[in-house]
Amino acid sequence: MRHLITALTLIMALPFASVAWASPAFTLVIKNHQFQPAVLEIPAGERVRLTVRNQDATPEEFESYSLNREKVIAGNSTGVVFVGPLDAGEYDFFGDFNPDTAKGKLIAK
Repeated sequence: MRHLITALTLIMALPFASVAWASPAFTLVIKNHQFQPAVLEIPAGERVRLTVRNQDATPEEFESYSLNREKVIAGNSTGVVFVGPLDAGEYDFFGDFNPDTAKGKLIAK
């Protein structure tokens, strides 16, 4: 009986499972106040999970007006930003604390 209840609970929970599991995942690294890679291609029309790893000792903010996203990533830590689904095109982002050097672009294809 316990196995039946466990199985039914799992089946009932499936529609509520996080779409993050199904989202394509990409990684951006912040190092020396620069995003690496500076240009990242992602699939158009899909929700995408961006893992942002800040390897600098100081915080940085992932910010994008075209993506309507901003997230502060503490020094030597990781953050996640979800974007999309996006139309095909180019979407600029930058580091708000180092805007002269921390620049990047997502290209949705």
